[in-house]
Amino acid sequence: MSESVRTTRVPVVERVLEVNDQLAATTRADLERRGILAVDIIGAPGSGKTALLEATLRALKGRRHPAVLVGDLATRRDGDRLARWCDQVVQISTGQGCHLDAGQIRDALMQVDLSEVDLLLIENVGNLICPVGFDLGQAAKVGVFAVTDGDDKAAKHPYLVQAADVLLLNKIDLLPYVSFDGPLFQADVRLLNPTVPILEVSSTTGAGLDAWLDWLDRKSADGGASTPIA
Repeated sequence: MSESVRTTRVPVVERVLEVNDQLAATTRADLERRGILAVDIIGAPGSGKTALLEATLRALKGRRHPAVLVGDLATRRDGDRLARWCDQVVQISTGQGCHLDAGQIRDALMQVDLSEVDLLLIENVGNLICPVGFDLGQAAKVGVFAVTDGDDKAAKHPYLVQAADVLLLNKIDLLPYVSFDGPLFQADVRLLNPTVPILEVSSTTGAGLDAWLDWLDRKSADGGASTPIA
């Protein structure tokens, strides 16, 4: 590779991130002004993000006024599932993109009646790496791990653990049937983020959902405590 190619690539990447961060800051300010708590939910494919959101939306009925943005490489299947429980759902197709970005969120919000919303749930593309570094204008990042993924996932994906405002350990109803070392998982998380809450949940049985909803309520009451990407 020539020296000229090496010296021009970094500024281009920095410019892309700068534009993203500017859009995210604008979105964050608008959502905060409207009193809308926005959370960016990040987890691996198969960690149960959509099922967890279905259970969350059912539990929120009559309690909050949510909207949902759903990121996927292809198909509208997740959006269609969530639309059964929420009137305002926008599916975002990323094609070959491995994460959502602030521009996609801004465009999707143009399809949402924000005057009727007090909670924005963003289901990011199934990926534990790429979405972590992109600010979407959220007030909080939510990391989702599943017991079926193995007890080493936190150690193998430290950036999500470090960036998360709360971690959800999903599918705990399957603990009797899988090999999962809970103390090891907890120890790995604490080495990376000593204070992040870890909530054990099951979208199937509803276990832990009250603690998750209470966390959302407290975050809203705190004014969101915005967490842009450094």
